[in-house]
Amino acid sequence: MPNQSIVTEFVLLGLSQNPNVQKIIFTVFLFIYIATVGGNMLIVVTILCSPALLGSPMYFFLAFLSFLDACFSSVIAPKTIADSLQKRKTISFEGCLLQIFAEHFLAGAEVIVLISMAYDRYVAICKPLHYSAIMNWRLCGILVGVAWTGGFLHSIIQILFTFQLPFCGPNIIDHIMCDLYPLLKLACTDTHIFRLLVIANSGSICIIIFSMLLVSYGVIFYSLRNISSEGRQKALSTCGSHIAVVVLFFVPCIFMYARPPSAYSFDKIVAIFCTMLTPLLNPLIYTFRNKDMKNAIRKMWKRLVAFSDEK
Repeated sequence: MPNQSIVTEFVLLGLSQNPNVQKIIFTVFLFIYIATVGGNMLIVVTILCSPALLGSPMYFFLAFLSFLDACFSSVIAPKTIADSLQKRKTISFEGCLLQIFAEHFLAGAEVIVLISMAYDRYVAICKPLHYSAIMNWRLCGILVGVAWTGGFLHSIIQILFTFQLPFCGPNIIDHIMCDLYPLLKLACTDTHIFRLLVIANSGSICIIIFSMLLVSYGVIFYSLRNISSEGRQKALSTCGSHIAVVVLFFVPCIFMYARPPSAYSFDKIVAIFCTMLTPLLNPLIYTFRNKDMKNAIRKMWKRLVAFSDEK
């Protein structure tokens, strides 16, 4: 049926209405956003400027993941930061749907990148002699294309159904951003079927993929018993970083979408962790636990200092 909404904008309640608290929120969120984008783009630039890293599928996917994290944070954070200084936080109907689409599009793509990174480590550790033949650049390109396509399909399905829902008031969303469950509460119709669709399309998929990734890393750890102590330590360090990122990404998503759409007081905190802190922690995890990345950053920094001295 055609959309019969008379609501043209939504009002976001945000974290607080206290002006002093809002100033603190503005400062903290701005710092987090700058650090997130700066940290992730540092990883992207470092890998692109380091032929040794760029030639490795693992670092190729890491650069892609960091790019997605920077974009994902930019979907939510700038609006939240700007709203923290406003008494009335509004977003247009179209802007709300666009925010939901971009959020789920990038998150869906990131899920497939995390799967690709797990598969890359599985081949490297369990089938080292066939690694170059299996993880070729053609496969890497296909996996990146699948990531974009999968993210788009995941997001567009939910947006098409949401766009058909009528919104005739009220228009107040008790959240820091537009998301599916808070928006469904405002629809002027029964949304029971759509809520089940959200659980199936987001929640169930997150649980299944998260379980598969944990099993795959379990297989990898089991295979480490056959390699040398030095190789085992390096593999454990790399896989440990991957697992940390997987847990940080999937656990909040499972909490947000794999449960009945009841209102919890800490939903906003989980949303902040998922949309702001997780993209910030990813570059920290990969940078501080990875010798190759630290060495590449030092070399790039030395080149920049040498270049500035020449000038």
